[in-house]
Amino acid sequence: MLEELKERVCLANKELFARGLAQFTWGNASEIDREKGIVCIKPSGVPYDELTPRHMVLLDLNGNAVEGELNPSSDMPTHLALYRAFPGLGGMVHTHSRWATVWAQAGRDIPCYGTTHADTFLGKIPCTRPLTDEEIAGEYERETGNVIIERFHKLDPANMPAALVYGHGPFAWGKDASDAVYHAAVLEEVAMMAWHTEALPETSARHHISKALINRHFFRKHGEGATYGQPGGAPGSQAESGEEGK
Repeated sequence: MLEELKERVCLANKELFARGLAQFTWGNASEIDREKGIVCIKPSGVPYDELTPRHMVLLDLNGNAVEGELNPSSDMPTHLALYRAFPGLGGMVHTHSRWATVWAQAGRDIPCYGTTHADTFLGKIPCTRPLTDEEIAGEYERETGNVIIERFHKLDPANMPAALVYGHGPFAWGKDASDAVYHAAVLEEVAMMAWHTEALPETSARHHISKALINRHFFRKHGEGATYGQPGGAPGSQAESGEEGK
């Protein structure tokens, strides 16, 4: 059942490991078939180099098992909460990637210091509030999704395809699992750049770029008026650096 979906999600999970975004079993990728209402996600605790499509777990949006012999990722309730809240999401990734997790542990949004950031994220990348003791003691993973949803009360997840969970780590999403991995990788890169920007002397750092420059870079690549890339989406165009092809 849904063999192509399982293949895509398996490959997305392996790419997390290949790109250094996930160590050991610290992360997961999922994708949803919106027409069928079925989510495919990595099984819990299985090393990336052992994963095959047959290991993938299929569930409905209420978390009921549809297919698969293994337990789904422990972060499954977070994924499901976000899929239910944000109908435009097609794929999702959670990692504990180094630089993005530094910002999550600090409880800080990632400022938009440059156009590399603005090419993908329309402004600062948000960090959630801490979970309460009651939320932690209750349905913890579902509440993790809920604090992201709460933080996005006035944000469009299509324009901000990632979030940091306070004291925990990053989640990223996109049109499918592969797109979510792409956004997770860009997030990690801009998190690293922002940290080093802040490490520079005060006179040289902490100067956010203007809203006009953020909008110019973001909307040249996203939305109906986008001008970046090739008509129809030439192979490899997404992977090009935001500073090329101007």
